Amino acid sequence: MSQTIEAGSAPDYPQLFGHPRPLWMLFMTEFWERFAFYSVSWALALYIVAQFYHGDPSGQAWASGIFGAYTALVYASGIFGGYVADRLIGYQRSILLGAVVMAAGLFAIMLPSKEAMLLGLAMVVVGNGLFKPNISSMVGQLYGPGDERRDAGFTLFYMGINAGAFIAPLVTGWLAGYFTDTPMQQNYRIVFGAAGVGMLLSVLWFWFGRRSLREVGRPAPEAAGLMRVLWVAVGVVVAIPLVYLLFSRIGAVGLQWLLGLLFVGVTAMLIVEAVRHDRVQVERVIAMMIVFVFSLLFWMFYYQFGTSFNFLAENLVDRQMFGGWMFPVGWFQSMTPLGIIVLAPVVAFVWSRLARRRMEPSIPRKFGLALVFNGLGFLVLMYALSHLLGSRGLIPFWPLATCYMLQTVGELCLSPIGLSMVTKLAPPRLVGLAMGGWFLSIAVGGNLSGLLAARISGETGMTAASALSGFTFCFWVLTGAGVVLLLISPLINRLMHGVK
Repeated sequence: MSQTIEAGSAPDYPQLFGHPRPLWMLFMTEFWERFAFYSVSWALALYIVAQFYHGDPSGQAWASGIFGAYTALVYASGIFGGYVADRLIGYQRSILLGAVVMAAGLFAIMLPSKEAMLLGLAMVVVGNGLFKPNISSMVGQLYGPGDERRDAGFTLFYMGINAGAFIAPLVTGWLAGYFTDTPMQQNYRIVFGAAGVGMLLSVLWFWFGRRSLREVGRPAPEAAGLMRVLWVAVGVVVAIPLVYLLFSRIGAVGLQWLLGLLFVGVTAMLIVEAVRHDRVQVERVIAMMIVFVFSLLFWMFYYQFGTSFNFLAENLVDRQMFGGWMFPVGWFQSMTPLGIIVLAPVVAFVWSRLARRRMEPSIPRKFGLALVFNGLGFLVLMYALSHLLGSRGLIPFWPLATCYMLQTVGELCLSPIGLSMVTKLAPPRLVGLAMGGWFLSIAVGGNLSGLLAARISGETGMTAASALSGFTFCFWVLTGAGVVLLLISPLINRLMHGVK
């Protein structure tokens, strides 16, 4: 089992800007990993339509399904990565192995064939499973029990995530459009190469900075040998072709069933572990899983950014700016992380002020607000598609930009809070697995997002009418779920037994 800070102890780290110094090393490691991830995220569906369907809108449905499955599997694999770190090789070794596999996969995506692309995506999925949940888990271990800076630390870490997400579309979007004189679909492969370089930088940053973590994330003494790492590497080699088959044979519908079974399995394992403690721990796990269900609804609609929002921006939004300059499609996806970087301190300040007045919303209420804000973003798009469609069949620039900003506020009410919530509610021995469960809720939402986007595009591609119908559905489901969660928040708060 991976070593963690014992209950009741406080890690004694040098401080930098009011937080343990290793936080900033993890911040930059995650920055470069997110640069790689979001480079692929903005380009993948557009690349598939351009490269394999020669720009024909009929390819949007398949591209949406692949994007949804990729997003889902990236996060679902965190369950296994969390278990490997908890039980076998520790967090640090899991992160290093996963990062190397991810880098190799990103370079493989550059090869111009469907098979190579799917194999590269499979490598990214497996590698990310070892990386993503474990670096988040280590952030929580940098703070002692009851340390009030924990939430602020996760918020800062989350800003590192979004700094990478902000830079990625701007830099790689420029590369895709202007680096060479070849057709755009060939330039997309430069995006994937840049993502691979970003992942190599993440490997190097963690390799040279991991000593500052001291004992956090290292394997227990009985697991310190390299033989376990070798067996995990063999498991990685076996897992990659299995994930490839999920992409190429099972499809999004079959994957949804598998993800549902995984969700049930993780819930059962966490409850079994909680039973070994007491009733309070059992009820905390139940509360956590209820919140996870509402979380997956949020992500189902949020991840339209990689599919239906991209197709909307490319075909139905007037992107012509001053001087005839055309705003790049990929740059829309820098709006959310930019909003988070700007608004995260504001939101943290609001929570702090409300806390001093004993008025801060509880965790489930924050999640309810997140769903409502996400829904309001779709309401803006509904208005634009029904009232602002111009003679050229385009809506103005500002509704999509406003939608991204409203979703940003929703994300700030949910995502950093969710990471912190898991470290507080999970059974101490399975924090990594519980973090994997959090990412599984994102996975289920991600796969559903692809299925929804494929339905919006249909067999012939997105139209103004299909977009209006689909986004209307999004608004009502999100708003309804948000209201329900706000109403049942007192019950969930009782199950959490004082965790805030």
